[in-house]
Amino acid sequence: MANAGAMRVAHRLDEVGFSDIVQIRNKVMALRAAGEKVHAFHGGEPFFETPEPIKQAAVKALADNQTHYAPSSGIAPLREALVKKLAAKNNIDATVDEVIATVGGSQALYGAFQTVLDPGDDVLVFDPYWTPISDLIRGTQARPLLVPTVSARRNGIRKTLKQFSTPKTRAIYYNTPQNPSGVVFTRAEAEEVAAFAQERDLLVIADEAYEDLVYEGEHFSIASLPGMAERTITCFTFSKTYAMTGWRAGYAVAKEPFMTGLRKIVLYSTNGVTTPVQYAMVEALKTTGKEIAARREDYRKRRDLLVAALNAVGLTCEPPAGAFYAFPNVEKISRNSKEAARLLLEKAHIATIPGSVFGAQGEGYLRFSYAVTLEEIEECAKALKKFLK
Repeated sequence: MANAGAMRVAHRLDEVGFSDIVQIRNKVMALRAAGEKVHAFHGGEPFFETPEPIKQAAVKALADNQTHYAPSSGIAPLREALVKKLAAKNNIDATVDEVIATVGGSQALYGAFQTVLDPGDDVLVFDPYWTPISDLIRGTQARPLLVPTVSARRNGIRKTLKQFSTPKTRAIYYNTPQNPSGVVFTRAEAEEVAAFAQERDLLVIADEAYEDLVYEGEHFSIASLPGMAERTITCFTFSKTYAMTGWRAGYAVAKEPFMTGLRKIVLYSTNGVTTPVQYAMVEALKTTGKEIAARREDYRKRRDLLVAALNAVGLTCEPPAGAFYAFPNVEKISRNSKEAARLLLEKAHIATIPGSVFGAQGEGYLRFSYAVTLEEIEECAKALKKFLK
């Protein structure tokens, strides 16, 4: 007879849940299947399609029979191109052995947490935060310590990190631009985080998924600061800049011993990124700064239109400095963000994400993605007016 105690999943998964965002996506699909029109502002992917040259690079790779095993850390042309990009755009000096291709930015983050965290460790996380982060941390049997971003920026980053830190703190999760709030940390704020990390001998896991979507100020990579490259794992994705969400293309940069840890995670989980996708990544990195800037201006127009529409109906919203989300206060609808999201979806057919799923500091807010067409934002504005009249 089988041991009943064996008929369970590993304890380390006990506190790992499924994203509320997926559940909302399922509700939207059900409404659409029933023939209902839904204003979809809940998503997290670009409004445009993957550019043709990138797609053609993958097609060519297939035609050239680039369908065999590739080095698990990434093909040489890709890693060489990433080294050049990191130096030019992020001021991060790295060798080809210090970059690794990953299956999206998600695998880079998963690998980073798995590489540095042990059971019982604590991680400082600026709140609100991208929902999966707490689960990625708990999956290592470590604990996220939520640091209110607004308070930290008002009272001092270093002072606030010290307030929330514990003797078991091992790392800081540092996301800029932030999802869901659109906060862009300044260089001075990055220097405060760096000073605290060095003072306490902490590691930094930097998430720079939205590096090319900054409207106010400039994007700054914390690993470029003196003494930080050796204690930072920086994670990137091709998803947002190049509209490659479904390609699952990302990468990380780190020094030893952390790169060896990342290599192990990638090797024994996926054995690398799909080979033709890597050739598409090489092509994507050839995209000019002018093209990226033009896309950013397209997003700025959408941001300004949506923020104006939200404020016009009394949903107070500051223009986000980065990413492609608006994060308005919706207490006018309900102080409970899940209830507010439910009412908007059921009564106005506007799909959003409740702020509470992004941490305690998100309660009372909703995340609206403006990675949609201008027409969709105009339709949403009309639906909001009708709902809140």
